[in-house]
Amino acid sequence: MKKFLYLSFLLATAGFLFSCGSTSETNTTTDTSKPAPVADKEEAEPSTYKIGDIVDDFSLENIDGSMVSLASLGEDVKGATIIFTCNHCPYAVRYEDRLVEISKKVNEVGYPIIAIMPNDPEVKPEDNMENMKKRAEEKGFDFPYVMDAGQKEYPKWGATRTPEVFVLQKVAEGFKIVYHGAIDDNHQDASAVKVNYIQNAIESIENGKTPDPAETKAIGCTIKVKRG
Repeated sequence: MKKFLYLSFLLATAGFLFSCGSTSETNTTTDTSKPAPVADKEEAEPSTYKIGDIVDDFSLENIDGSMVSLASLGEDVKGATIIFTCNHCPYAVRYEDRLVEISKKVNEVGYPIIAIMPNDPEVKPEDNMENMKKRAEEKGFDFPYVMDAGQKEYPKWGATRTPEVFVLQKVAEGFKIVYHGAIDDNHQDASAVKVNYIQNAIESIENGKTPDPAETKAIGCTIKVKRG
C-alpha cells in the first residue's frame, strides 16, 4: 500500500512539473509571436509659412491701444514689412535707429513696417506693453509696434529670432511672402552694411523680379517663452 501511494505521488509530481514546463513554453511562444504594440504617432508640428505663401491676416494690439492688421494698412499699399523685434535683445536694440530710417524708405514705396513683439512679457518684463510704449517714444518709431499676446502669431510664421523680417507683396490672393530673414548683412555696424535685404527685396519685386536672396539667416536673440 505504501509503495502504491509513493508511486502515485511520484506520478502526480511529474505530471505537475510537465504541465508547468509546457505552460511556460507556451506563454513564451505566445508572447514573442505577438507584434510589439505600436506607439501612437505624435501630432505633426503645425506648418509654418514658406516663401511664396499667402499669409493669414492678424489683429494685434498696438502701443496706442488700436488693433493693427494687414487690412488696416489700407487699400493703397503694395505690401508690408513685418519685423519681429523687442526691447531687451541687444541685436534688436542695434537695429532700432536703422528701422526708423528704413521705415521712411519703405513707406514711400508702399511697404510699411509692422513691428511685432513676440516675447512673453512675464519672462522678459522689459518687453511688456508699458515698456514698448516708452521705447517707441524714445526712438521715434513711426510704425505700429504691436504685441503678440498669447504668442499665437509668431509660430505661424516660423519666426525664431528678434529681429527677424518678412517682406510681403500684395497680390490678388492676399499678402505673399517674398523675403524672409535678416534686415541687412551687418548686425554689428550700421556703417558697414553692404546689402539691405529689405530694400533689396522690395526693389526686386517692384522691378518684376524675384528677390535674390529670397531667404537669409536671421541673427538675433531667441524668442522667449515659458519653460515647463
